[in-house]
Amino acid sequence: MTTPNKTPPGADPKQLERTGTVREIGSQAVWSLSSCKPGFGVDQLRDDNLETYWQSDGSQPHLVNIQFRRKTTVKTLCIYADYKSDESYTPSKISVRVGNNFHNLQEIRQLELVEPSGWIHVPLTDSHKKPIRTFMIQIAVLANHQNGRDTHMRQIKVYTPVEESSIGGFSIC
Repeated sequence: MTTPNKTPPGADPKQLERTGTVREIGSQAVWSLSSCKPGFGVDQLRDDNLETYWQSDGSQPHLVNIQFRRKTTVKTLCIYADYKSDESYTPSKISVRVGNNFHNLQEIRQLELVEPSGWIHVPLTDSHKKPIRTFMIQIAVLANHQNGRDTHMRQIKVYTPVEESSIGGFSIC
C-alpha cells in the first residue's frame, strides 16, 4: 500500500502546469466507465467543475478506463475526491493499473484514502522513478467509505512531463 501525495485541500493540479514541467493529456485519450447513472458519466468527470461527478451504477470494482491511441508517457494522475460532500460514495481503496490493453493490466499503485478532501496526486513512475509509458490506465475503486456501494469521483486529470528541446530550452509540444 502506498499513500498518495496529498496537496492542501483545494490545491489545484493546474499549478503543476503553470510550472511548465507537465501538461494535461486526458483529452488525447478515450475514456470509458464500468457503469454510470444517466447524466453522471465521463463528461462530468472531465468538465473541470468540482461540483459535478461520475456516479457508478453497478457492482464493485468500479472502473475508469483511459486508453491512448499510442504509447504515452504519463507522470502523474490527479483525482479529486470530497468526503464531506459524498460520504459513503467516497472511494476508500483505489487500485491504479497500467498496460497495453484490458488483458495485460498490472497494478502499479494501491491507495488507501481516509476521508479525502481535495486533489490527490498519484505519481505514476517505474522502479527507477521515471514516468511510465503505457497505452492504458485503469483506475479501480475497490471500496468506499462506510461500505458504500456506488462511488463518486469529481475529476480526474492525467499529466505527461514536458520535455525540453536542445534549442534554447523551449518546450516541445
